[in-house]
Amino acid sequence: MLAPGTPAPDFTLKTKTPSGLQDVSLGAFRGRKVVLLFFPAAFTGVCTTELCGASQFEGFDPETTTVLGISADSPFAQEAWAKANGITVTLLSDYKREVIAAYDVVWPDLAGLGPSAARASFVIDRDGVIRYADQTPTPGDAPDFDAIRAALDALA
Repeated sequence: MLAPGTPAPDFTLKTKTPSGLQDVSLGAFRGRKVVLLFFPAAFTGVCTTELCGASQFEGFDPETTTVLGISADSPFAQEAWAKANGITVTLLSDYKREVIAAYDVVWPDLAGLGPSAARASFVIDRDGVIRYADQTPTPGDAPDFDAIRAALDALA
């Protein structure tokens, strides 16, 4: 996993919007705080709790902070999952698993289905530098939202 103090690797991934597929690049958020929430799979219990929680998390000020969820799911599966669960965080599809590899958060085998994203979180400052990084011991563990909030507060 990439360590705090490391420049965050830029990327462009797909998201599904009502008007179709759209590219989203990390670099477009330069000047804002960014939280990346890598998660193993849509339509799973802990992931649903994590992203629903992130949608309502009080520490994320939409005026200054962008929250992006990233998994290897297709953008169409992510859209269906978000609609079914009221998830409002922008979900990005890393179906080629290139960003998961760049951030070194690959879970080698998820339930016999092959590699997926580990459950990991990063806080990136306005200059594109990672200031907080954490990976849970197993995909079944939830991220530490209090630590994420503290990292965001430290950037204020």
